[in-house]
Order: sequence, then structure tokens, then C-alpha cells
Amino acid sequence: MLAAIASEVMSSESPNHEKKRLKVLWQYEVLDTVPEEMFDDLTELAARICEAPIALISLVDEKRQWFKSKVGTSVKETSRDVSFCAHAIKQSGLFIVPDAAQDQRFADSVLVKSDPKIRFYAGAPLVTPDGYALGTLCVIDKVPRELHPDQKQALTILARHVVSQLELRRRSRELAAVREHQEELRGEVQRLRKALANAQEKLHGQKRGRKLKRPRAK
Repeated sequence: MLAAIASEVMSSESPNHEKKRLKVLWQYEVLDTVPEEMFDDLTELAARICEAPIALISLVDEKRQWFKSKVGTSVKETSRDVSFCAHAIKQSGLFIVPDAAQDQRFADSVLVKSDPKIRFYAGAPLVTPDGYALGTLCVIDKVPRELHPDQKQALTILARHVVSQLELRRRSRELAAVREHQEELRGEVQRLRKALANAQEKLHGQKRGRKLKRPRAK
């Protein structure tokens, strides 16, 4: 069992896996987009259910974590190398840090020592249907604490809803692109038909002209 878990963690940290994960993230075309109500509602709900002053939908690219939605902070992004979410996306389930100041991975982090002075973090990975974690839905507090079992379950469920919305967003964009392509094809077909009709009319005109010029038999 432990060997299987270790193998999964190693796989998720491999360069090839990360390269593919980033490619999938870019395919969603969501980085650096404007706020959207459907995501803000889920972030607000996570903050309320988990009784946390800060909640984020965080997407992790090569060098940063960028916040698609945020509650309780005005920060738009942070460096990946100090990101809690960069650790969370390597997990298969919730990633929880009860007290960051007592955790050797984060105790010296600028996010712990200065604003927003993170002490508690809980992040649910945003896992796509093909198994790649794009980022997290996370909640943050400035005091050490834990989540109740029902809060953990709710955060996990809300994270799945975030992924569902990302999927709907991508499919809607793809459908719009297909429709646009279909319209372009229809326009091209109409142009070809018109060109063919003009060519046929020109050909008939040439045939009529040759008949009129043909000398009469004596």
C-alpha cells in the first residue's frame, strides 16, 4: 500500500506529468480571465461553510498561483515557490496544514511570517476528468485550527463543482468555436456555389455565342 502511494506521488512530481498538467491547464484558457459569478459563489460558500476569513480558487502554472476567485484578500497571485497550493496539487485528497508556523515546510514562508500571516490552510485539489490537478479550492485562517468532518466533505464537494464549472466553460467555448467554424464553412459553400453558378452561366453564354457565329449551310 505504501509503495503504491509513493509511486503515485513520484508520478505526480515527474517532469513529464507536470508538463502534461500545464498543457491541460492552458487548454482551459482560464488564466488571467475576469472574475465570474459562478466561481465567486462557490468561493464564498467555501468560506462560509469552513468559517474561514479567506477562500480562494487557485490555479497553479509554471511560476505562480493565480486566483480565479477570492474572498478576504485583494491579492491576485503569488509566487509558486511559496505556494501552499503547489503542495496541495500533489495530493489525491485534502491537503491540510493545521499550524503553518509549526510546519517545517512553511514556517519560514513569507506568507506565514508576513501578510496574510497564514497559520491554517486546507486545500481541495481541482482534479480534471483525466486526472490532472489544475489548482485548488482552499480556505485560509490566521489562527491554528482544524476542519470538522462535514466541513472537509463540503470543501471536497465544492471543489468538484469548481471543476464542473471549468468543464462547462471549456465546452461552451469549444461549442462556440465549432459553431463559428460551421458558419465559416456555410459561407464558403455559398461562395463556391455562387462561383459555380457564374462559371456555368458564362459557359452557357459562350456556347450560345458560338452557335450564333456558326455559318449557315447553303
